[in-house]
Amino acid sequence: MGDLTNRALTILHDWVKSESLRKHCYAVADSMKYFAQQRGENVDLWEAVGLLHDMDYERHPNTERSPTQGHPFVGVNWLRDNGWSEEICRAILSHADYSGIVPESNLEKTLRAVDELSGFVVAVTLVRPSKNIHDVELASVKKKMKDKAFARAVNREEIVHGAEQLGITLDNVITNVIAALKTDAERLGLAGQGSGV
Repeated sequence: MGDLTNRALTILHDWVKSESLRKHCYAVADSMKYFAQQRGENVDLWEAVGLLHDMDYERHPNTERSPTQGHPFVGVNWLRDNGWSEEICRAILSHADYSGIVPESNLEKTLRAVDELSGFVVAVTLVRPSKNIHDVELASVKKKMKDKAFARAVNREEIVHGAEQLGITLDNVITNVIAALKTDAERLGLAGQGSGV
């Protein structure tokens, strides 16, 4: 684990007490790390962004989608005050479509593409009888995406648009996210019955 990732994990645990929100951040970090490895990017930096992207969501959820206050602005201000790079801060701002920061770099586009999708793949896993990510396939995720009643809070358009922005097929993004989450099944509680689920 890299230095940035280590520091990000400490911050996440400081700011977030909710186990489910922590697991969401782990899942996004796993996806970011996986894509960074695939594309020859800075794995430590990308994983840290995944861990930190929702660090302030529990304390400042910003359900009213304010373009200046609450999530993710509180977290980003804190990160800036504590010496985190503008690259990281900008990436975190860009994952909120109401922030006015449009994803431009590969880092930003990837975060936007995997954020909702990572949560969706976790949800698909948890409704399977086995609750095991190793039993989840592309077809099952795509089928659940069509089911509007399932995981209603997940924005399907955001997932589709994220893949388009990345310039990768949706199937490819889903397959990569599934593969990424398989690498961390235990910590995510997706290793099947009796694995801390």
